[in-house]
Amino acid sequence: MRTLNLVHHVVLGATGGRLGWSIGAMPVVELHTIGRRSGQRRSTLLTSPIHEPGRYVLVASRGGDDRHPEWYLNLQTNPDVELSAHGRTLAMRARTATPAEKAELWPRIVAAGPSYAGYQQKTERDIPVVICEQRWSDEQPVTEL
Repeated sequence: MRTLNLVHHVVLGATGGRLGWSIGAMPVVELHTIGRRSGQRRSTLLTSPIHEPGRYVLVASRGGDDRHPEWYLNLQTNPDVELSAHGRTLAMRARTATPAEKAELWPRIVAAGPSYAGYQQKTERDIPVVICEQRWSDEQPVTEL
């Protein structure tokens, strides 16, 4: 997973961001969290099967692994995250969808990315769905990269 993330970063950098912001029809976002142990900024590239103005939905699938991804554990400790897409960075608050929200979102997630259904079948872990909603404050919530 780390190697794929690194290669993806290289593609984005080498093309000046012209390539790499989607996988199929699904947009790619860069999630910035604070490490729960290190306190350092961490970044990972993820797909967002559901995206609406001010709201992105992420899936903590880790490819169907039995362990949660590190980025998910980090945002549980510090839910204030930043999310970058197409040269814009948004200040967001991340939270795990409630069971009712997940039940409503899951069919849309699988329709956008059928592999998510296979990931859930590979593990006994209930794969979390993460809702990132834009934070509003006196500060400008959107910055240019």
